[in-house]
Amino acid sequence: MNYAEITGWGKYAPPTLMTNDDMAKIVDTSDEWIFSRSGIRQRHYSHVSTGEMGWLAAERALAAAGIDAKDIDLVILGSTTPEEICPNTASFIKNKLGAKKAAAFDLNSACTSWLYGLNVATDMIKAGSIHKAIVVGSERISLAMDWQKRESCFLFGDGAGAVVIEATRTSAGLLTGKMSCVPDSRECLHLPSWGMSPLHLTDDVFVSLNFEGQEIFKSAITGMGEAIADVLEAEGLTVDDIDLFIPHQANARIIQTLAKRINFPIEKVVMVIDKYANTSAAAIPLAMCDALDAGMIQPGMTILTASFGAGLTCGAGIIKWGQKVKPVAESDKEIAPFIGTVFDLMEDSFKHYGVDAAHLLTKNM
Repeated sequence: MNYAEITGWGKYAPPTLMTNDDMAKIVDTSDEWIFSRSGIRQRHYSHVSTGEMGWLAAERALAAAGIDAKDIDLVILGSTTPEEICPNTASFIKNKLGAKKAAAFDLNSACTSWLYGLNVATDMIKAGSIHKAIVVGSERISLAMDWQKRESCFLFGDGAGAVVIEATRTSAGLLTGKMSCVPDSRECLHLPSWGMSPLHLTDDVFVSLNFEGQEIFKSAITGMGEAIADVLEAEGLTVDDIDLFIPHQANARIIQTLAKRINFPIEKVVMVIDKYANTSAAAIPLAMCDALDAGMIQPGMTILTASFGAGLTCGAGIIKWGQKVKPVAESDKEIAPFIGTVFDLMEDSFKHYGVDAAHLLTKNM
């Protein structure tokens, strides 16, 4: 039987930070208000595209795996914020990597996109149709923040994470995955006008997140809880058999409530939402990379993961970690940093959403 072991991993967190104190200069909020409700202290904002971020995360994952891009059969990009609908952004990543023989496609199930992508690529390896794949989660959600919405503009950040998976006969990688979608909950989290219908032919597109917090919280806990129960049963495991839990990083309260619901010790849960905020499809691979850097993942561990996103899509998986916890090599590829402050970076966005932040720009200080 084929398995799909994770053999490489990489991330890109843009260096430009928007702290909670920075946020309080734009909207009526505070560090205490934001942190107490979400667990967020800061978020990274990108000056480059979703594709550029995904490319660098993938380069670093390839280096960690010690394999050449030309040996990759498939590139999947999980994202809600592709730079174009047609052609797909995965093909940009594939071409920039030099993965000449690889197929490439985007997958959008909102925040669950990376986990859905890992499931799809793993099943393709198990079926024998491919042997090596890169699964990327990359998001530039800062472009869609409505600065007039105090309740939601602080929630999201930008970034990218990627893994390389390879065929193996050893039991490793995503052993069981569950993809689901909570019925009749689609409208509680969505971005109207973020797409082709209606087709916008003018420059006055106004994207504003519809965010119903209580309904999202309830549906997320229910959906992830049910998906977790399904994958544990499929593998004949209980929560006592799980060594580490890497959930979607949307809200600290959701993570804590979910851990309590499944009776899992919080000290064995990976939480990095304070550093990154909600990076949507990039959240789990970013958290996984940080857990590896911190030595939290050890050879042979049984790892639980779970996610939810707009739709409301849900999913969970049981990952058996292989023997590799240190990268074979490190990529020397880089993205040049943004020159200026976060207020310079977001100037056009502030203006678009009617926020007067001119006094914060470096050129006026």
